[in-house]
Amino acid sequence: MLATMKIHLTPEQKHALELMHDTTRDSRVCDRIKAVLLASEGWTAQMIAQALRIHESTVSCHLKDFIAQEKLTPENGGSESHLSAEQTADLIDYLTANLMHTTTQIVAYVQARWQVSFSVGGMTKWLHRQGFSYKKPKGVPHKFDAHKQQQFIDDYKALKEEAGQNEPILFIGSRIQSVDLC
Repeated sequence: MLATMKIHLTPEQKHALELMHDTTRDSRVCDRIKAVLLASEGWTAQMIAQALRIHESTVSCHLKDFIAQEKLTPENGGSESHLSAEQTADLIDYLTANLMHTTTQIVAYVQARWQVSFSVGGMTKWLHRQGFSYKKPKGVPHKFDAHKQQQFIDDYKALKEEAGQNEPILFIGSRIQSVDLC
């Protein structure tokens, strides 16, 4: 019950396919070439599928494509963009003008603005295709100002003396305040 889809190749065609197999980097193309070569040697679609670890219907499609038009390369260019050209331009302008810290924030913005859903991974890929990159911010120490540091130390010592030993001192931003917790 095993159907053999026999493909007849000339020695030149076989050599050309083997050379293409050795030089191509796309594993999908390699699988198509191997399927054609094995079919030309009398293998069944089921045997080829088992050897290549792909589905039998995939092998049949590969062989039919080769017989019909000698197709060896997949012609899927990916999916269409979720955003129109105008929406893409608007989003690029918005992201250029406004800093968003996470991809999740961008996904939420796109959903709220255009009701278009992206996964975080999908948005990350979209951002890379548009030329955006993310670099984790690094803390940059401020320039040392000896006068301000000495003033802080003096104010802190004065506050400690004024507050007493049992009262906590709360630091808020760059100011020092004594806090009464009662």
